[in-house]
Amino acid sequence: MTAALVSGPPATLHSPALLSVLGLAALGTTAVFVLGLVAYRRRPTRPYLLVTLALGMLVARTVVGLATVFGYVSMPAHHVVEHGLDFLIAVSVLCAVYTAGSAETSPSE
Repeated sequence: MTAALVSGPPATLHSPALLSVLGLAALGTTAVFVLGLVAYRRRPTRPYLLVTLALGMLVARTVVGLATVFGYVSMPAHHVVEHGLDFLIAVSVLCAVYTAGSAETSPSE
């Protein structure tokens, strides 16, 4: 009954656990993305680029989650964007693996 008296997105007001998880996810994914950028700068190849892009999309997923909690993104848009990013992350990783496999020499050489 108190939810009807409170204005604003309910998730923001009633779920400190969700905000904590999203905050930690934002810190973690951003740190891993920065490491990916450093790795790509050291070895600027297509597989490293694709993995770095996938890591960047993980950061984007977290941003979309936070934007949804704070009421900037609707739940239907949240689901479309998140599932679209999931698909793009999977494609990027698979392309990175495929590209890396074709660019490497065999272990016997």
